[in-house]
Amino acid sequence: MPQAMKISIVDDEQDMRQSISQWLALSGFETATFASAEDALKEIGADYAGVVVTDIKMPGMDGLAFLKKLMSLDSGLPVIMITGHGDVPMAVEAMRIGAYDFLEKPFNPDRMTELAKRASQARRLTLDNRALRRELGDGTVLVKKLIGSSSVMERLREDILDLGQADGHVLIDGETGTGKTLVAHALHAVGPRASKKFVQIACAGFEPEALAGRLFGPVEEGGVLPAVEEARGGTLCLEDIEALSPALQARLLTFINEQGSPPETRIIAVSNLQEQDKSCEDVLRPDLYYRLAAMKITLPPLRSRGDDIVTLFNRMSEQFAEEYGCDIPEVGAQEAAQLMQAPWPGNVRQLINIAERAVLQNRRGSGTIASLLMADNEAVQPVMTTEGKPLKEYVEAFERMLIDNTMRRHKGSIAAVMEELCLPRRTLNEKMAKYGLSRSDYLG
Repeated sequence: MPQAMKISIVDDEQDMRQSISQWLALSGFETATFASAEDALKEIGADYAGVVVTDIKMPGMDGLAFLKKLMSLDSGLPVIMITGHGDVPMAVEAMRIGAYDFLEKPFNPDRMTELAKRASQARRLTLDNRALRRELGDGTVLVKKLIGSSSVMERLREDILDLGQADGHVLIDGETGTGKTLVAHALHAVGPRASKKFVQIACAGFEPEALAGRLFGPVEEGGVLPAVEEARGGTLCLEDIEALSPALQARLLTFINEQGSPPETRIIAVSNLQEQDKSCEDVLRPDLYYRLAAMKITLPPLRSRGDDIVTLFNRMSEQFAEEYGCDIPEVGAQEAAQLMQAPWPGNVRQLINIAERAVLQNRRGSGTIASLLMADNEAVQPVMTTEGKPLKEYVEAFERMLIDNTMRRHKGSIAAVMEELCLPRRTLNEKMAKYGLSRSDYLG
């Protein structure tokens, strides 16, 4: 859910701060008022989920000193300054220090609302970007995002933790939508280079000449460093590695050879070849391929992951239902079987899209999961794979999903789950052990 933005109003004049607060509250904002900068600083710190509106002239700590303190705590915090008539030079100084904008008394209330809206949007974007950067820098969080208890996913998580600690270059391949970029970030984040730069280049997004400049330089004055320099000491992730021309493959090989062993910069190559009859080995020169594929991870297609499919669908549905403020679509035994039988050409990315659409159509009270699957797979055999799956797998997937759902809803209350599912304690315990479910995961 988007983080609610608060508007903190700081002014020593009670009438002024109350009038601003009332107007912004009528415009839909949550507000907080403070009679002094000192009081406000007790509540406002780094990553504060809001915007500050403050007068410049106040007893004690004035607005400029307050602004400097706020900027030292969080330079991305939007601060709107209120100035008196004739204080424009002071307002200009505030803008130089880092103020978001200023209003001169007497000001138009609609102008205040407009500024508050723009500043709130800017703040939300800043906080979202920070959260994303923290997430991409936390290997534990990233590995947990690789949801699933199937043997192939357990092996993948083990490979990431093992290869993340190594120095060699890595090649990641697999079908589109399987999470290759996420794995690349995770490899960097769990290893000794986690505190260094992770530079990601989508090779297919450049013309050959432009790609050469972005990778190796030279760059125009004032431009970003070539990627090989920008990533020095860290990780250089090359997506669509197969898009490199023969000339660029030769330059990349030279760069790798010049680094020696262990390499100063680790290269993670990501291959997005989708043709079943072609692989990265077919399009890269052999000496480059074997240097990059010294360590190789092939991501499993979703259709090979068994009841992970139902678990993933359920988890994504929960997230979208919370985001849209509606009920989670019910997944019965038949729907679970259909999810597991689907060919999933778009893999996890396709599943996320279908989960969101299932939540939206459930909010309207129409449509089925089967209809979404068939519409998404018109070009292939709808909701059936060629190899098929035995009924036992569908039943077990549904049982696991049902127990998982019920445990989450009752926050780990065994008694409540036993009552709703009409299961004796011993049977519930046996099934939870069978499906790798632990009560501790649902508490709180």
